Amino acid sequence: MIPASALRSLRPSPRQLRWLMALVALLLTVVPEFLPGHGYFAEEWLRDRYIRLHTTNAPEPRVLVVDIDEASLATLGSWPWPSSRIADLVEMLLTNYNARGVALDIVLPKAGDPDGDTRLALLANHGPLVLAQAFDYSATRPEPLRAGVLGGALAAAPAAVSTQPATGYLANHALLAQAPHIGNIGFIPDPDGALRRLPLLTSFEGRVYPALTQALLDCCAGASTQASAPTSAEAPAQASANTPPQASGKASPQMSPQTSHQAPAQASPQTSSQPAPFPADAAATRIDYRRDWSAYTVVSAADILAGRIAPDGASGRLALVGSSSLSLADRVTTPLAANRPGLGVQATMLSTLLDRRDGNAPAPWPGRWIACAYTLLLAALASYTMPRLSAARNGLLLGAGAALWLLLALAVSAHDASFSPSAPLASVAFLLAFAVPFQWQQTQHRSRYLLDTLRQYVAPAVVSELMRSDLKDPLAPRQLDVTTLIADMEGYTSQVEALPVDEAAKLTRDFLECLTEPVIANQGTLDKYTGDGLVAFWGAPLPHPRHADLALDAAQAIVRRVRALSQARVAQGWPPLRVRIGIESGLAMAGDFGTAFRSIYTAVGDSVNTAARLEQAARDYPHDVIVGAGTVARATGHQFLPLGERLLRGKEKPTTLYTIDTTIDTINDTHNMAERAAPSTTGVRERHA
Repeated sequence: MIPASALRSLRPSPRQLRWLMALVALLLTVVPEFLPGHGYFAEEWLRDRYIRLHTTNAPEPRVLVVDIDEASLATLGSWPWPSSRIADLVEMLLTNYNARGVALDIVLPKAGDPDGDTRLALLANHGPLVLAQAFDYSATRPEPLRAGVLGGALAAAPAAVSTQPATGYLANHALLAQAPHIGNIGFIPDPDGALRRLPLLTSFEGRVYPALTQALLDCCAGASTQASAPTSAEAPAQASANTPPQASGKASPQMSPQTSHQAPAQASPQTSSQPAPFPADAAATRIDYRRDWSAYTVVSAADILAGRIAPDGASGRLALVGSSSLSLADRVTTPLAANRPGLGVQATMLSTLLDRRDGNAPAPWPGRWIACAYTLLLAALASYTMPRLSAARNGLLLGAGAALWLLLALAVSAHDASFSPSAPLASVAFLLAFAVPFQWQQTQHRSRYLLDTLRQYVAPAVVSELMRSDLKDPLAPRQLDVTTLIADMEGYTSQVEALPVDEAAKLTRDFLECLTEPVIANQGTLDKYTGDGLVAFWGAPLPHPRHADLALDAAQAIVRRVRALSQARVAQGWPPLRVRIGIESGLAMAGDFGTAFRSIYTAVGDSVNTAARLEQAARDYPHDVIVGAGTVARATGHQFLPLGERLLRGKEKPTTLYTIDTTIDTINDTHNMAERAAPSTTGVRERHA
């Protein structure tokens, strides 16, 4: 069986528990920062708020959005449009408007009119036209989606780059599947339904396919991404002739043709001659929603076909063709709005990739390490302040730390899209929920201990003042200027040896009450009882400017109480009682001294020893109270009679002894009685007048 002492030694101290809680708080930040999939529920919600704060409406000069909007459908007819009309739109963008490249956010799984299909195929094979296909990532679909013929697989999969596995697809018809540049527009929304990431690379049946925006950049950079041949036979047509355009993006208001005409011509974007590199997170790349929909030049497809848009407004841009029409149901939820067209997300993703390629993206910051360092600093600060500040102040400190982190995370979020902004907040919540209540409980326990200890030997008024003071540990040993009073019954042994035990006990209690009550009434600290006497001091644990006078007042009250008790006993036939009191003032070390087994609040020092010697010297004088020179020097409300010098035991030099001049007190008492009687006499005379 393990001894109880051994179990107590294994129990962690409050200090160890504080640092343990700080370590747990740090782990609450480290785990979600460095272990994927361990983020907190408010992770994306907080990041979305940061995205909205960072969003800008500054014009995006590199991208042109061609919208098959409601006006276009009303003017040119409902969807699906003939292939020739789509080919006309692409040719107009590449020739009349001199677009750098065109990407169709539209899937054409069924063949259209032969002339239009042939023209689209020629444009896709020999011009900067990127077609679209949509991969399906659902693992719960009863029947895998297979429609059209896949194309555009990469000749070689990039090394050390993650890909998103797909379970099905919706692709173009066989003639268009021969195109060298085809991009994926499928997406996977987050659990809350918002679209925050797009797969730049998708793997299906051993081949890797790029996203639409990535394929557009590769096409305009002159990179070949075509595999040797389409990798799957044309599947049975599952999409109806009215299959809507498939897109994945965010919505925005349409710009009017007049706005496009009035916009100044933009410079042609600089395009690298090398294909854009794939990021390491190509399986699910975060979309940088720094630009709102109003930052993009959006024109109606009908206006392009009618030539109502100024050509210089589109020159050199990368054009995205898709639809924001509600009737085509290509709507998604983004961090910026709950209902946006997918075409907007493709435009935002294209801007994200262009910023990365051109070096315009914000410089990367080590957001994970910043979060961990901040939490470490805050947890260490909390461990330091917990035992030194109140629970309320510690709570305010942690609240301020959380607010400061929110501001810091706002800055970091623009430079690191992968760190967890809510992780340090979880650490703060843990400290508020556990560390602050723990320290409050420790403070209450300590306060109860102090109260229970102090009430044993300190006046209630002093205890109340101690609790209001700013002293962190009022019982800790400190050097203070104190006045010590030592009182004892003269001839105690001869008084009690002839008494029965119960009478002797009663005499002792009555005598100690005569000593104790004046000490407590005059704000003294009761050090200890010495059988038939006591030791008390003033000036500790709280300093007091009149500690010498308070001790002298207590001594005089003790003398009066003992005389009254002595007179009562003499009347009963018992011998008279006499008290001997020694008082001295000076520096002493006052505090809680002792061991873990037992401790006591006491004062030690030369002035305490001198008071004991003065009490012993009182037996040789007719005076009950013997006062040292230190007390005489500090007293302001008493007069003294010198008794001469005496060499006290343990002293090398003679000590001057004094006693209280009680004649002054008698005169003052008589004068005070006369003053109190005077108004009474006057009052009588007035009533008789």
